[in-house]
Amino acid sequence: MMRGQAYRWGMGMAGLLAWRNLAHDRSRFVVTLVGISFAVVLIAMQIGLFLGFTDSATNVIRHTRADFWIVPKGSRNFEITMPLSERELYLARSVPGVAHAEALLVQFAIWKKPGGGDESVLLVGADLNTGLAGPWNIVAGHLEDLRRPDTVMIDRLFAETLGVSALGTTVEIRDQRARVVGFTQGIRSFTTNPWVFASYRTAQHLTQFAESETNYVIGTFEPGADPVRVQDALARILPRTDVDLSEQFAARTRDYWMFTTGAGASVLVSAVLGLLVGMVIVAQVLYATTVDHLPEFGTLRAMGAPRAFVYKVILSQAVISATLGHLPGIAASLLLAKASESGAALVLIPPSLAVGLFGVTLIMCVFASIISIRKAMDIDPAMVFQR
Repeated sequence: MMRGQAYRWGMGMAGLLAWRNLAHDRSRFVVTLVGISFAVVLIAMQIGLFLGFTDSATNVIRHTRADFWIVPKGSRNFEITMPLSERELYLARSVPGVAHAEALLVQFAIWKKPGGGDESVLLVGADLNTGLAGPWNIVAGHLEDLRRPDTVMIDRLFAETLGVSALGTTVEIRDQRARVVGFTQGIRSFTTNPWVFASYRTAQHLTQFAESETNYVIGTFEPGADPVRVQDALARILPRTDVDLSEQFAARTRDYWMFTTGAGASVLVSAVLGLLVGMVIVAQVLYATTVDHLPEFGTLRAMGAPRAFVYKVILSQAVISATLGHLPGIAASLLLAKASESGAALVLIPPSLAVGLFGVTLIMCVFASIISIRKAMDIDPAMVFQR
């Protein structure tokens, strides 16, 4: 007899009743799923936008195949920096454990569009012989084209902004003529200033930078060298600079833009608000669903259903709603993220985020259900006989 009662009030029966409660009023069930899906999209887009801005803030550093960066003392990010003397370059090359070191030039410059108007750009000048730095994702033209004097590459995302309609377009950078010989795809900047890539000598010429100065010294370690030990040796011999491993400099730049500036803080706040608003939406729709079925819960109590069984029914409603609401929400979010690849603001939704959001959705639904459980537990079973 006890075994029969346990089966009667088991998890399978709870799941069946939960599904029937939800599907009984299809219109309300659809509204519930739409609310959950909207919450998933809201959270995914805000977090994805945060990840996209983080990616944009460090993409040039991450695509530079250097082991270490020597930067002016106190530099807080990649884009804004002060000059370094070439003396630091030669000293770095003399440190045991350093396999190679070279200069890298990064400068803001004024770009004059062929049809009139100016744009502020970030010009990156790299040594094309080593391949440590320079453009990637080249979709038109060839890297070798940058070896010609006064040639540059830009990203297709900003071609219209810079007034470039085709390869071979002639522009002016700081009143120096330059020709566009290639396009990259998907190289964004957190500051929204388009990246412009050139050879090191061309960048020096276009920005009128002193030949004895540079912005960064980047390099690689010898095989088997201890990175931390070589880093310390570089720091001792170059006291007027900061020496970072690549991941350290990327983290410094990311933290500056995302947590120090107002721009990054606003994105972070938006992501948190998206999570909170999503939780409120889910809590409201699931609470309303539970309250609408209070008579049914009263009937269960009158039939002798234990409290644990009512808990199972309500939590089963949460799991079903979370699953069916998450799937269309994350699908829509992935489509929107894909569409963002052709825009200036990138939304990144990696697989780990998509899976993690299901956990967040499930937690939100369970939390909302727990709020409504107390309401269901306060039901007087006698209300069933008063109807």
